[in-house]
Amino acid sequence: MRIKHFVLLLAALACSSVAMAQADIEQRVEELLQKMTLEEKIGQMNQVSGGLQFSKEIAAGQIGSVLNIVDPVEVNAIQRIAVEQSRLGIPLLVSRDVIHGFRTIFPIPLGMAATFDTAVVERGARVAAVESTAAGVRWTFSPMLDIARDSRWGRVAEGSGEDPYLDSQMGVAMVKGYQGEKFDDPTCLAACVKHFVGYGAAEGGRDYNTAMISERSLRNTYFPAFKACIDAGALTLMTSFNDVDGVPSTGNKWLLKDVLRQEWGFDGMVVTDWNSSGEMVMHGFAEDLKDATAISINAGVDMDMMSFGFIAHTKTLVEEGKLSMATIDNAVRNILRLKFRLGLFENPYVDESLARKVAYAPEHLAAAKQCAVESAILLQNKGDVLPLKQNSTILVTGPMADAPYDQLGTWTFDGEEQYTVTPLKALGAHFNVINVPTLTYSRDKETKSFKAAQKAAKKADAIVVFVGEEAILSGEAHSLSQLNLQGAQSELIAAMKATGKPVVVVVMAGRALTIERDLAQCDAMLYSFHPGTMGGEALADLLAGVAVPSGKAPMTFLRDSGQAPFYYNHPMTGRPNLGNETLLNDIPLKAGQTSLGCTSFYLDSGYGPLFPFGYGLSYTTFEYKNISIDKQAYDKSDSIHISFDLTNTGKYEATEVVQIYVRDLVGSVVRPVKELKGFMRVSLKPGETKHCEHEIAVSDLAYWNYDMEYVVEAGRFELWVAGDSASGEALGFEVK
Repeated sequence: MRIKHFVLLLAALACSSVAMAQADIEQRVEELLQKMTLEEKIGQMNQVSGGLQFSKEIAAGQIGSVLNIVDPVEVNAIQRIAVEQSRLGIPLLVSRDVIHGFRTIFPIPLGMAATFDTAVVERGARVAAVESTAAGVRWTFSPMLDIARDSRWGRVAEGSGEDPYLDSQMGVAMVKGYQGEKFDDPTCLAACVKHFVGYGAAEGGRDYNTAMISERSLRNTYFPAFKACIDAGALTLMTSFNDVDGVPSTGNKWLLKDVLRQEWGFDGMVVTDWNSSGEMVMHGFAEDLKDATAISINAGVDMDMMSFGFIAHTKTLVEEGKLSMATIDNAVRNILRLKFRLGLFENPYVDESLARKVAYAPEHLAAAKQCAVESAILLQNKGDVLPLKQNSTILVTGPMADAPYDQLGTWTFDGEEQYTVTPLKALGAHFNVINVPTLTYSRDKETKSFKAAQKAAKKADAIVVFVGEEAILSGEAHSLSQLNLQGAQSELIAAMKATGKPVVVVVMAGRALTIERDLAQCDAMLYSFHPGTMGGEALADLLAGVAVPSGKAPMTFLRDSGQAPFYYNHPMTGRPNLGNETLLNDIPLKAGQTSLGCTSFYLDSGYGPLFPFGYGLSYTTFEYKNISIDKQAYDKSDSIHISFDLTNTGKYEATEVVQIYVRDLVGSVVRPVKELKGFMRVSLKPGETKHCEHEIAVSDLAYWNYDMEYVVEAGRFELWVAGDSASGEALGFEVK
């Protein structure tokens, strides 16, 4: 009992210490705020891209934050101006888009989500924080929490896919990794959850487009990851470019005040996206930049990124009574609070020799490789072609075999391609490699080199074709209407298949491409969302069987882009698919005007996707047995205890990502056909069986109902334990 009391005492003291620190920060914020002129307050609300070219403005206290400066010498130089030359000595907040690594580049966030491994994702964010803060950066615009259900949208690369639960888990892991354990630690990189909100639901997958989302859908689908990350301590939030139901997010009082501040209690700082305040003029929501400034600040924005409207018009708007001093003071409080939390007043400068010392540290490269290994998804493996026999002779070709720049993926401003390990560099450690370059980049349509590759294939035991997307083809402002492999890549795969040799296709891309026709032309396919610096070594190990694939699809793979948007957790319809739809070529001539199956599907592509959410093969097989739950009926305060036996029935030691799905059979509003509610990675040796257990709180079955109340509704439910969203047998239970 004494030990227990001692632990409780330590916990109480820790809470008391945190409360005292927070109170001290609030006092310091108020004391500094009282000393500031209106012009200095407005300056704190102004963020610009650049450094020393703004020396005069920094000295005058007209800039609160800068972005895109990663030279520690320049960072220190501009900080000295702010701290030593400005009247109040308020340090700058230096920011950068550190999205999936700084120098050491990890797989793109969509690839990290494919790991279903929060520990490896948190480690990746910590590596990024250590490397970027060493360069003087203390704020990143990540994680992106936009639910994305349409791969035509280029920014699917930057998020965690289509599922709110997976998005929440990955987002929280990244926030924890970036920010570390203490905000004032010099390696704390302030996270910025973005884009609030609905950006990933842009119509047609067209970037920046409108999003028509009901409040119930916002709360059930698009809010949860933001709420989870804010509860996890995310320090900042970014508004989105798009409008939701006609109101641009940067000017949406309901989002920024009612939901974010009042409901969720967020006391961090809110920043616009790049000129998203100014773009409200183009939206037709504001008359001019001055009007946009008033709308943004009154809606709850604290800092303006690159519209220059705040610095130009805020003083006049205050004088005209269109902005209150209380509103300005509250915005500046949020900015100053962040700077105090980060310890910038005590430690504004950075050790200029540190950045190159920590970049590409061996442990960083090892973490990046492990993440890349876990992110790769095995989509097909006919006849167990993979893994390839070590020391065998392989023909390596395709535009992504040795593409060090493109392998890093989108949003890698600070990754250096000379440090990239490509597959061509790495495969020699396992195989005798014949390399015949064919297509020089993914959009290349020149096929003259195919004959040389076919000729060389005669000397090879197998062919490995590396295809995919250049980095520039995904990311912001890179939407596509067609998702097939670009250029002559499909023709290259078919030409290699014509040799009669086993063909393995490795895809490196920024989105889930439509690769059905390519699957028919190969024996095995390994899908790797742009894997980063160590992707070559990771893929070589996977092809050689040194590592075993365990990645799972974080987005649904479509048969063709006309199916988009398509996602597994869609609402049930009144005519659900029963697997008996009539396809286009099955329709007889002069058929009567019948409903052809009476379900919701496309005549030319059918109902189902190519691969469902959560799908991914292994070099071994897994068997689920004895799946059970501890009760048949639960109270709303209970937890559901799930148990099952998982057996590795194959020849390789491997890891299975176990997924748990739930369906609410009857609700006050239509509910999804399935929802992911838990996952776990289970590693097993050949022939090994593990008894596994998992718990889900009944409260996690809550949703926003007909009356817009967040409740668990009584009724019947089903639960699945399986390796993907389309597998397994349902167990029934009831909530009282």
